[in-house]
Amino acid sequence: MALIEWSESLSVNVTTFDNEHKKLIDMINDLNDAMREGKSNHVMGDIISRLLDYTRMHFRAEEQLFSKYGYPDAELHKKEHEELVKKVVDIQERFNSGQIALSIEIMNFLRDWLRNHIKKSDKAYGSFFNEIGVT
Repeated sequence: MALIEWSESLSVNVTTFDNEHKKLIDMINDLNDAMREGKSNHVMGDIISRLLDYTRMHFRAEEQLFSKYGYPDAELHKKEHEELVKKVVDIQERFNSGQIALSIEIMNFLRDWLRNHIKKSDKAYGSFFNEIGVT
């Protein structure tokens, strides 16, 4: 069962970023499935690593467009990105060292953060980019 599902309510109307958001959703669902199925820590650790790498790539892509087009809320948005990356790095380090196990609370945090970030912060840049012809 999917922890989070794509719906049009998550669309920011920028095709590249919608596709990247879909991939992030798939990765969170893969991690959730691995946790629920009791997969090895190695498998889950690999998914966390890929999720973190993909998240960083996605954030860089957004931030490059912010810079290119002068998005007015770029600094605040970038700060949100930095905070999430720090939290996920902390989760990854604690998981890899055996200090924590993946839990439904961690999965819910990832789900809620992504959904809320897309619906609030990312929707705002969607309108900005659409107005200047980026779709």
